[in-house]
Amino acid sequence: MESIREYWLILISTPIYCTIIGIELLLSNLQHRKLYTKKNVAANLYLMLLNMGIDIGLRVFTLGILGYFYKFAFLNWHMGIVYWVLLFAFEDLMYYWLHRFDHEIRLFWAVHVTHHSSDLMNITVGFRSSVFQPVYRFIYFIPIVFMGFDPLDLLFVYSATQIWGIFVHTEYIRKMGWLEYILVTPSHHRVHHGSNPKYLDKNMGMFLIVWDKLFGTFQAELTETEYEPIRYGLTKNLDNYNAVSLVFHEWQQIWKDCTQKGIGFNVRLNYLFGPPGWSHDGSRQTSVQMRKTETTSSRND
Repeated sequence: MESIREYWLILISTPIYCTIIGIELLLSNLQHRKLYTKKNVAANLYLMLLNMGIDIGLRVFTLGILGYFYKFAFLNWHMGIVYWVLLFAFEDLMYYWLHRFDHEIRLFWAVHVTHHSSDLMNITVGFRSSVFQPVYRFIYFIPIVFMGFDPLDLLFVYSATQIWGIFVHTEYIRKMGWLEYILVTPSHHRVHHGSNPKYLDKNMGMFLIVWDKLFGTFQAELTETEYEPIRYGLTKNLDNYNAVSLVFHEWQQIWKDCTQKGIGFNVRLNYLFGPPGWSHDGSRQTSVQMRKTETTSSRND
């Protein structure tokens, strides 16, 4: 059942992806915007294939774990519109927290950083996956199946919302009217990919923007008269990378930080589980510290 629904999603979404990417690529070339490069697209596809391989390889394990907790579900739902609406809402909420912790805990940021390593914004960046996320993503979905939602339905809803998550990676759609108050739009997601201090760790939702507004991580896209233009990518982008360093560069830096001489156990733990950018000697800054520095600087100006 799950495979049939997954195939239908692929069959429906693939030609749409190809069409929209083709249109965006054509417009980019005609307007000389340089939104695409061969190296960028190759990296996006490479990371997608790695993620897909791990995801497929772990599918039986993931369903086994979720199925185990489903046996102990304390609610019994009748299939209907309420079931699907609530499943969609709970899945989107738990993905918000998965995504937020991927940004706020360095161990998980080392996985998610691959998705943010592009300094361009185009539809194919949506395929630039967090390679090892399938290893632990299912943990966030355990409470949902424990509430009585079928694991197969849950994974289907997750796959469906991922389709929307691909399409918001574009510069060609500026604003979407009243939908800006409800959905994660391209405008919201451009902010999410910005490395400007004001935009760091904002707009974590996949489909609904309401979670960000509820939990304090929302930031609207500002005009160039209100704030500087968005700089995509990392606070320090990768200049030269290969197939290995593209995936493991943050792990390599974590190893260097944790194996420094003269630091204590608690410091090493902070380098693993503290926020990205944390340093015991102040040599680097977290996103919160960067925003404070920017605010102080603007006030002084």
